Amino acid sequence: MLRFAVGTALLLVFSSPLLAAKTQRPNIVVIMADDIGYECLGCYGSKAYPTPNIDRLAAEGMRFENAHSQPICTPSRVQIMTGIYNNRNYIRFGLLDPQAVTFANLLRDAGYQTCIAGKWQLDGGFERPGSFGFDHYCLWQLTRRPSRYPNPGLEIDGKEVDFKNGEFGPDVVSDYICDFMETHQDKPFLVYYPMIAPHWPFLPTPDHADWDPTMWRDAENEPGGYKGPKYWDAMVRYTDKMVGKVVDKLDELKLREKTLILWTGDNGTYQSVVTPFQGRDYRGGKGKTKDSGTHVGFLASWPSTIEQGKVAAGLVDFSDVLPTVLDVAGVEVPKKLEVDGVSLEPAFHGDQRDKPYIYCWYERDGRRGKASQHTRDSQYKVYAGGEVYDVIQDPLEKNNLAQAMQPSYDPERVTMLRQALEKHMQVTKNADARQKTLQGKYGKK
Repeated sequence: MLRFAVGTALLLVFSSPLLAAKTQRPNIVVIMADDIGYECLGCYGSKAYPTPNIDRLAAEGMRFENAHSQPICTPSRVQIMTGIYNNRNYIRFGLLDPQAVTFANLLRDAGYQTCIAGKWQLDGGFERPGSFGFDHYCLWQLTRRPSRYPNPGLEIDGKEVDFKNGEFGPDVVSDYICDFMETHQDKPFLVYYPMIAPHWPFLPTPDHADWDPTMWRDAENEPGGYKGPKYWDAMVRYTDKMVGKVVDKLDELKLREKTLILWTGDNGTYQSVVTPFQGRDYRGGKGKTKDSGTHVGFLASWPSTIEQGKVAAGLVDFSDVLPTVLDVAGVEVPKKLEVDGVSLEPAFHGDQRDKPYIYCWYERDGRRGKASQHTRDSQYKVYAGGEVYDVIQDPLEKNNLAQAMQPSYDPERVTMLRQALEKHMQVTKNADARQKTLQGKYGKK
């Protein structure tokens, strides 16, 4: 009788909703839009374009004020998936080291169902998404580069699929994600959504009056051009719509409370786009190491865990994503990976994180001796060439404070950034031989 009473009590404790909520591993959805800086987002104060669904994530969760990507797409993809700065694992544009370990590898090994949908641009053919931990995929630019927008060509679970009936690539990709979440709703899942949009070519979307469902129907390769800003507003609106579609699906499945959503952009806005922002004309800086090339929106929304409307001033870069998603899933980051990131999980609870600076190694084509390197905090940026900038007062980096007769900066902070940069530059030198060997093996594309 006593054994029955104890067993019943334990059953009641472990089946309580509160304990279940604390012990159940969350679903994880990582969304990375393509080529959109923070100046385009309403939740960061922009009034130029409506972004209600992205803004809703900020309102229902937290907004990070000082988040930085790499300056261009492949470097950001490599860093966000591996948690490692580019100086140690970047080979060339359009490639992720085939031996790399990603957050999907580690979460799949821990029992997560895994899916990637959107833009690939990491080489490797049909088998590579699986080797990087994704059991299901719907991708553009995996084996070829046809249209990504009207009448797209995609690679879906091992097959090239061409759409010729007026379909729009972002719709097809988001439909795939929604179907995956519905099919796998009974187990923890990871969705990585590196969005196709709003990257150029900028053109009318299905919601725009100029939409043409026959456009590019017979094109085998993605046509060039269309880089002007005429349809940028339409592209931003549709990007936001696709975010809302995924969030609404989580609501429909009653999974929103137990799902962490991280949203960001892979780099700054395309340089042809100028947005009125904070009292000035803000020109996109994609491909540049200035703030306009790296300052992106970064949002975290998890209704059961993160207090609504929080704003965090702490530094964030893409190396932080891998340790964050593993942390919330209760998965230990293997020490052998030597990741550079710091988990955001403490910030979700209002606690401090130990991240005093961000480091950036950037060279689009991976040329080891040509890379730009810098460290930065929320105000100062120090380059390997010795330049020092106050990025709050001088975001365009026109006034090198290191050249001033009486430098107007906080010497302790700048000294810390210089010392951190020297440390990472030594790591870069140590990694040069290995990376050059890999470049010789995989060549240029």
